[in-house]
Amino acid sequence: MDEPARPRRMAPVPSEVPAGPTAEELMVRVAKGDERAFELLYDQFAGPIYGLVRRIVRDAAQSEEVAQEVLVELWRTATRYAPAKGSALNWAMTLAHRRAVDRVRSARASTEREQKATFEAARGRPFDEVAESVTARLERSQVRRCLSFLTDLQRESVLLAYYQGYTYREVAEVLSTPQGTIKTRLRDGLIRLRDCLGVTA
Repeated sequence: MDEPARPRRMAPVPSEVPAGPTAEELMVRVAKGDERAFELLYDQFAGPIYGLVRRIVRDAAQSEEVAQEVLVELWRTATRYAPAKGSALNWAMTLAHRRAVDRVRSARASTEREQKATFEAARGRPFDEVAESVTARLERSQVRRCLSFLTDLQRESVLLAYYQGYTYREVAEVLSTPQGTIKTRLRDGLIRLRDCLGVTA
């Protein structure tokens, strides 16, 4: 009787798949100009960086822009990374936090400057120019919030002038109302908006 065939010895299966390079190793390669290393690093860091920036900046489009700026900064400044001072991810997140805070401060300062310039420039100028200036400079969200404090007549006129770009003469034609009445509505509405926004003349 033939002996049963002996099973062939199987090659040992490795217990773990070899790990890829660490973020720290990739940073060293990026510092030498290795574009492939930067692609791998980008894949690892893009998500965490965007998440951190989004929590600070809030706005999605601006967060994407800041996150891209941070990743570009990583490419440009990789030579400054010192592994002895911490992980590559912590270093990247520190850069992201700094950029995000700078963006928020810059946006806030810009809004304050624009509001101040708008109302400084408005004094003594014809009404049409004032309305145009307010439309161009004020944040729409703030204006919408303050519109709720206007009377129905003021809001009706202001919406046409602010959001559809009509002059007070055109508003008068649309509403079949005397120009003098419309001009008064818009002037009073502008004063209320200014007070709501906390801008002092």
